[in-house]
Amino acid sequence: MAYRILSINPGSTSTKVGCFEGEKELFTVNVSHDAAKLKEFAAISDQLPYRVETILSKLAEAEIDLSTMDAFVGRGGGLMAVEGGTYAINDVLLDHARRGANGVQHPAQLGPQIAYGFASQYGKPCFVVNPPDTDELCLNARFTGVKGLYRNVHLHALNLKETAIRHSKSHGWDYEDKNYVVCHIGGGISISAHRKGRMIDGNDIVGGEGPMAPTRCGSLPAAQLIRYCFDHPDKKEVLSLCTKTGGFVSHLGTSDALEVSRRAAAGDTEAKNVWESMIYQIVRYIGAMAAVLDGQVDGILLGGGMVHNKELVDTITRRCSWIAPVTAYPGEFELEAMAAGAIRVLSGQEEAKVYTGVPVWVPEE
Repeated sequence: MAYRILSINPGSTSTKVGCFEGEKELFTVNVSHDAAKLKEFAAISDQLPYRVETILSKLAEAEIDLSTMDAFVGRGGGLMAVEGGTYAINDVLLDHARRGANGVQHPAQLGPQIAYGFASQYGKPCFVVNPPDTDELCLNARFTGVKGLYRNVHLHALNLKETAIRHSKSHGWDYEDKNYVVCHIGGGISISAHRKGRMIDGNDIVGGEGPMAPTRCGSLPAAQLIRYCFDHPDKKEVLSLCTKTGGFVSHLGTSDALEVSRRAAAGDTEAKNVWESMIYQIVRYIGAMAAVLDGQVDGILLGGGMVHNKELVDTITRRCSWIAPVTAYPGEFELEAMAAGAIRVLSGQEEAKVYTGVPVWVPEE
């Protein structure tokens, strides 16, 4: 049976919606929302009625009948750290999404709420799949050199895992039998180590780890950062370097990776240094993740928007193919990944997991 799924992925000023029948894409749309209108809402969850109205309008134009869906899937924001998998949306998950229980306010919180609303109306199940706070770190990856400070991760978990699952399937392998270094290279950059189906290490793209990216500072020398904080006492200004004003924006005043790569190719020395340094840092983190996997790596997989850049892929391949074969999957599979997770549950390949709201790992006091 080819299950019909609606995937909902809210972003800052738009919501991506996709309708799938099995692996076949029936319809996708990027529903734009008026930025001025969104500013009228005090909290992310207050946007819900407005977003639902605009989404339903686009679905009606495309003659998408929601009553024909077998399940609804929303991007899961605001949740506590969980292991990877597909989670049925229950009361606890819905409450955490509504209020952003993890302390991170992001439009992805609206995903479970929209999915739940549609599912309730039509009497169908609803899920989230590999939410942003997926955390499968091994214990050693959590410790730092400061007692009481522990690492956690925020990664492009949905796309990272789907890329690995798709790569495995294309070779007739099971994801749970293989080891990969999987990268998402876009507005943020995630580098992750996957051992036998678990993402055991990676960088915190919200907390300022990993390579620099278009809007993100990446890892910084601690002593210099501490001095920088004393010189710049505005907490919000400093924290914004992690997700909004770091990376390309800090160096070049733009977050447009295409513009930076073109400037670099045209001989702009500063752009060239920044572009090449970003790739250098990606390569360095790939090497680190390969070491975490004891060098037993079945593939290095590259996904995300910047992977459309041939020079970037060629450079990473030249520097890293001695570790394992490098395969590029430009773009993202987020809507498809959400649908695939629901289908695995509906078809009995997986059991839906229960969201308890208890973080997957809590430091001992």
